[in-house]
Amino acid sequence: MSDTNEKIVEIKHLEKNFGKFQAVKDVSFDVYRGDVFGFLGPNGAGKSTTIRTMLSLIKPSGGELKLFGKDLAKDRNYILQRIGCIVEKPDFYKYLSAETNIEIFARLSGMNVTKSKVHEIIEFVGLKGREKDKLSGFSHGMKQRLGIAQTLIHDPELIILDEPTTGLDPQGIIDIRNLILQLKNERNKTVLLSSHILSEIELIANRMVIISKGKTIVQGSVKDLLNAQELIVVFTIDNLEKAKLILQNASMSELVDKTETTTLHLHISQEKIPVVNKLFADNGVNVYSIEAKRKLEDYFLKLINA
Repeated sequence: MSDTNEKIVEIKHLEKNFGKFQAVKDVSFDVYRGDVFGFLGPNGAGKSTTIRTMLSLIKPSGGELKLFGKDLAKDRNYILQRIGCIVEKPDFYKYLSAETNIEIFARLSGMNVTKSKVHEIIEFVGLKGREKDKLSGFSHGMKQRLGIAQTLIHDPELIILDEPTTGLDPQGIIDIRNLILQLKNERNKTVLLSSHILSEIELIANRMVIISKGKTIVQGSVKDLLNAQELIVVFTIDNLEKAKLILQNASMSELVDKTETTTLHLHISQEKIPVVNKLFADNGVNVYSIEAKRKLEDYFLKLINA
């Protein structure tokens, strides 16, 4: 849930043209204080262009942009002082230490940051003990975490992360995901997270917008959008025909979505999963795996391909 009904970001009918090419046609969404807000869309949908207009790196061709209740065109400095961001991959001086890099960025931003504050930020992002190491020896995931440390120097209210898990291994993705949740829960930050990966947004965002071809397709609570979609549970089993007969005898045939050689796809709620699993086990059908899939992925693909 959002902490308040206060809107941190209000974007209405945003447009951005590059010559004859319309990168953003009609994007509208609101971000509330305390949100982890998923900004979702396929590559080329206009996400990065929208973010660049929010940071006043480029001027919009049309529409309204308000952040913290202020008009970006009129109150640029006031707004930017309250935002931290990583647009694509963070850049650092690779032959200097993590600590020195953060100190340089602090000076560039005009902040007088103490060494203890630098160490506290580095510890928060999980790099304690590596602050004296040169960045040339850092993994991509460690650089991403240091990038998030960089965004925290001036203690912003809103943090914008543009595709922060791109190129990371599974552990790196988990580390960044946990760090984003810590930003919200421990630091009371509002986070706008841009991604083209639906599962990433599902796990950590409370609200989201889906854009495609430069237009807003749908926005709302992640929970509501998930609940509006069906849950498909895939059982991998050793005897498909027997399993279907068991479901028929239990008056549950209508739950079958589709079948494959060793898998049975069922429309059921989470509560029914152990019931069906026990039914199979009690009647001699071995279940090798159970995987729950939301139909939201199909919904997402249907929306962006419309």
